[in-house]
Amino acid sequence: MHELPPLLLALAERQWQRFLAVLDASQQAQIQPHVAEVQRVFALSDFIAESAIQFPDLLLQLLASGELQQACRHPSYGSELAALLHTVSDEEGLKRQLRLFRRRAMLVIAWRELLGYAEVEESFIHLTRLADTLISQARDWLYARACKEWGTPYDEEDTPQELVILGMGKLGGGELNFSSDIDLIFCYPDNGQTRGGRRALENQTFFIRLGQQLINVLHQMTKEGQVFRVDMRLRPFGDAGPLAISFAAMEDYYQHHGRSWERYAMVKARVIGPMTPAGESLQQLLRPFIYRRYIDFGAIDALRKMKAMIEAEVRRKGLKDNIKLGAGGIREVEFIAQAYQLIRGGRERSLQIRHLPEVLTELGRSGALPASTTRSLLADYRFLRRVENLLQEFADQQTQTLPDSERDRCRLVTALGFTDWETFYQQLGAVMARVRTEFVAVVGDDEREQDDVPQLWEDLWLTPLSEPEVAPLLAPVCAGEPETMSSLWVRFRSECQRRAIGPQGREALNRLMPRLLMLICQQPAPAVLLERIQGLLLQIITRSAYLQLMVENQGVLNQLLRLCAASDVVARQLARYPILLDELLDPQHLYHPTPLEQYRDELRQYLMRVPEEDVEQQMEALRQFKQIQLLRISAADIAGALPLMKVSDHLTWLAEAILDEVVSQAWTQVTERYGVPPHTVLSGERGFCVVAYGKLGGIELGYGSDLDLVFLHGGDPSGVTDGDKPIDVRQFYVRLAQRILHLFSTRTPSGILYEVDMRLRPSGDAGLLVSSLHAYEHYLHHEAWTWEHQALVRARAVVGEPSLVAEFTRIRAEVLASRREASTLRQQVVEMRDKMRSHLLRGGEGEYDLKQGVGGMTDIEFIAQYLVLAHAHAEPQNMTRWSDNVRIFEACVDCALLTAEQARQLKAAYLAIRDLAHRCTLSGRSRIVADCELQTERGWVAALWQQLLGSGG
Repeated sequence: MHELPPLLLALAERQWQRFLAVLDASQQAQIQPHVAEVQRVFALSDFIAESAIQFPDLLLQLLASGELQQACRHPSYGSELAALLHTVSDEEGLKRQLRLFRRRAMLVIAWRELLGYAEVEESFIHLTRLADTLISQARDWLYARACKEWGTPYDEEDTPQELVILGMGKLGGGELNFSSDIDLIFCYPDNGQTRGGRRALENQTFFIRLGQQLINVLHQMTKEGQVFRVDMRLRPFGDAGPLAISFAAMEDYYQHHGRSWERYAMVKARVIGPMTPAGESLQQLLRPFIYRRYIDFGAIDALRKMKAMIEAEVRRKGLKDNIKLGAGGIREVEFIAQAYQLIRGGRERSLQIRHLPEVLTELGRSGALPASTTRSLLADYRFLRRVENLLQEFADQQTQTLPDSERDRCRLVTALGFTDWETFYQQLGAVMARVRTEFVAVVGDDEREQDDVPQLWEDLWLTPLSEPEVAPLLAPVCAGEPETMSSLWVRFRSECQRRAIGPQGREALNRLMPRLLMLICQQPAPAVLLERIQGLLLQIITRSAYLQLMVENQGVLNQLLRLCAASDVVARQLARYPILLDELLDPQHLYHPTPLEQYRDELRQYLMRVPEEDVEQQMEALRQFKQIQLLRISAADIAGALPLMKVSDHLTWLAEAILDEVVSQAWTQVTERYGVPPHTVLSGERGFCVVAYGKLGGIELGYGSDLDLVFLHGGDPSGVTDGDKPIDVRQFYVRLAQRILHLFSTRTPSGILYEVDMRLRPSGDAGLLVSSLHAYEHYLHHEAWTWEHQALVRARAVVGEPSLVAEFTRIRAEVLASRREASTLRQQVVEMRDKMRSHLLRGGEGEYDLKQGVGGMTDIEFIAQYLVLAHAHAEPQNMTRWSDNVRIFEACVDCALLTAEQARQLKAAYLAIRDLAHRCTLSGRSRIVADCELQTERGWVAALWQQLLGSGG
């Protein structure tokens, strides 16, 4: 072994003194023969040092037993843990024993690998077998207790049912890394009911509860630490799906809903614990989904897309020195192996294996890859995985990024046996370069060659010309505005010269700008476009990955110019969030936004790349998802692929999907701290409902709309939560609401999620943040103003259990259908309209306010609201059914409140005004337009206002 460098010697001495301080005299005597080894490992691992200091007997026992010298310890894991759990009588005891057992085993694994006694394959085996043992025995202990409490689950043929756990990812592949989280899927063979309990439970309910208990036992952080971070998002339908499902439901899901990425995930899926007939049956059931019977060349296109996703992820996260996700990293080796498995595995059963080193060996043996290539990949993979494991053994933290601290660099170099950081870094670079070469060779590279750019454009960028010199050169080749263009160009070039750009970035910029200028000058309004593009370029000029993206992908450049020429809003969006440039890679995807019913599923998939417990990254990912989807919607809008009503539908469904996810995350975070209210324990429901008012409620959300929300709960307000920090139920729902608002409003690098307006809740800003359904109903019937009933016309429940949604719908319908005195209602509506116009009307001489002007958007909304409030008592089914203006007007025709022509005029005016306001938003203009705009449509609205309300309009 190399001598420790001075930095680590000093650290070793500090940790050693801390350790001695917790030992008595006899223990100090015991440790003396091992001083050199203990000090060395203390210098290399805070995890080992802190474990020894917290549990000194543990290290002394390991040294005395000789276990640290044993190369094959995993066969004894099962019997040792079983003996410990045999004495456990409650869940807290179970948690403690699992954590202490894990710590003991992990200390041995880290010790042997850090000191060079074990190769990385030994760590793979022990980490995986340790996880299998801890998961399966915790499940079995909890299952036995659950059967005593709730009865034993049986199917309809009297067969007892078991919880089958699929381990995914590296756990499934037998290559678990040192500080990995575990990806699990819970399922059971058949539906049925429990027997022997106080009351029968559906099997699914039984297994969901059992799964929740298992996650808690493994995932919860106690004073002894944590067993594993548990991630359940790979299950069917992700967070939106049930925690445990039957085999039949699994089969149906993968047959009808399974995605390409889920095939990749399932390649490594493995039943955890001893194999049973049920586990064998499940693996047989899943095989046809994973492996096609034919040679699946259709997978190649999906592989290319995954390649692009990997590279986009690296750009999105700004990853540097990441040995997993970076170019040539661990992910790319895994991808190479899985690519061949999915393409050929259906015909070549020998490739239907999970352990990646075995897959690479088989690829070489079968001739699918040259044997020399697979040997090289295997050696490089082992090197990268060893680096990863060592990094995680320093502090038992999940990381794949090379350290920037001198201490951890010293640790890594010492543990690997290198003399210095530079030597190691050069070898790592060579390893990752080889992997990258093979990765590109497997997937192919469809980057297009650039056409030649005439010399003129090179000269205009590379030669330091003044404005008077540039203008005449641009005049013959520019579609217009050569003087303005020359001024903008020279200033921009000068600004670029002042920026600190590295040599790679400068080279990319010099390749990009001549082509970009040439393309801009071919546009109808080149100066406007250049000004918009500059904002983006100045944001990314020091980030060579984005410059390279535009240099190497002509399609990205074309889409960028098209979108920025059409919309100042899109140009500013791209400038503010350059990660969106990745979306320009696939024009077909870009101009076809996500189908309405798939927003929730797409969001679930997007969030899977982020650790569930990392709240900040989850918030950033939500914002990035929103920005990506907004770009796709606006691109389709600009291209004319989406009419106005469809744009609003997409913006509304997107907001609802995000709102649903935010509520789920807030629920998880609040219940982890406080537990759940008593009425939710048996029902499994949250008892919480979100009502949307305004544009979200009316399904007419715009690009910059905020969300008008009201929070309701339907639970018994008495009682307290069942967590470690119990609080009363009312306070629990307030905390939940506060958490939801926090997730929306916190500013991350991608901004806030949405502006949320809560002023429409009962009593407005003076009211409670969350109302019970009973209090909400009472307020609306007895205390609410007429304008609040007007707002209720556009309200609908968007998140909540069906029972709560139905209850809100009933309350809304009853309130809207209340009989009102016609003249009083008319007077109150007119007074409110006049009040709004006096406070909010904008625009001067010769201008018109599309929203507040006479015959404008608000007048149309007030007409719809007045008609509902005035006539819903006579036609409750028709007049309280809808929350959007168009269908309200159609209902008015059915109820003979409007003629077909009147409804046609209202809808035409409504759509025309919305469309113009929409175009103003896209181009960055305000809603104040020339007074000559839409005079016919405004006249229709003003005339109908006068006819119905007799004043004000």
